[in-house]
Amino acid sequence: MRTPPRAMPALITPFNRDGDLDLEAHAGNLELLTDQGAQGFLLAGSTGEGPYLEGAERQQLVATARSTLGETAYVICGVTAESVRQAICQITEIAAGGADAVLVLTPTTLARGNHDAVALFFIEVADASPLPIYLYSAPAVTAYEIPVETVQLLAPHPNIIGMKDSGGRPVRIQEMSRSIDEPFMMFSGASRALALSLAAGGYGAISACSNYAYRFVDELIEAAGVSTSRAERLQSELTALIGPIEAHGIVGTKAAAGAMGLNVGFPRLPLRPLPDETVAEIATSVRGALVG
Repeated sequence: MRTPPRAMPALITPFNRDGDLDLEAHAGNLELLTDQGAQGFLLAGSTGEGPYLEGAERQQLVATARSTLGETAYVICGVTAESVRQAICQITEIAAGGADAVLVLTPTTLARGNHDAVALFFIEVADASPLPIYLYSAPAVTAYEIPVETVQLLAPHPNIIGMKDSGGRPVRIQEMSRSIDEPFMMFSGASRALALSLAAGGYGAISACSNYAYRFVDELIEAAGVSTSRAERLQSELTALIGPIEAHGIVGTKAAAGAMGLNVGFPRLPLRPLPDETVAEIATSVRGALVG
């Protein structure tokens, strides 16, 4: 198993005006962020509009990443499925594209709140998956947070290697890091709580804001292991930057990423681009904070 980098963008997915994947733009975005130092990416996560992807689109995104970046980049691809059967179908396509691992979101339509069913889902998927699995708890998206006890149950599985926790509660990461003996990488998906998550035992961050502030996030992660005061200062600055952007959700992240040079295209309906004046406000804010 390859060791992932500690900072990875949860990459946006560019679509054209008709709603089709823009793979040329996707390749350009990967190259731009790699030039900034990124060594790994999450594709087709919630920020990448993963729940809206169809058919073999995950495979296309992963294959484009591989052909663009070669074998050195660490590539994770998101899985959004309500059944084990759906999940394995997606993972088979992702594996064909050449991904290193998958990030599997909790099923939430029929299994939400049924902790035993959620645990069984992950066990069955992990048993069948040809790729290592990261659990994905994103309560803001799914209205369900994987209980700590369920994570503790799943962590010993040899094909479950870590987790992205986007709930923004570092105490959960502390509890899990103290109680799980197996090598288990805890990534924070809540940038506002990154410094505290790292102090609590987190491994790194898979974050939406790394689309436009990758170097800032990477610097914060490095600082967390050296100087608590510096990490706290950087966290305060990052929180102030991302607040107005994340208030607009995915389209806010796309606007900020566009301001920093990514080709963001259009969101896939029913998401709609922000009004031009809001995009301009975000661009001014982001460039002022990151470019000067």
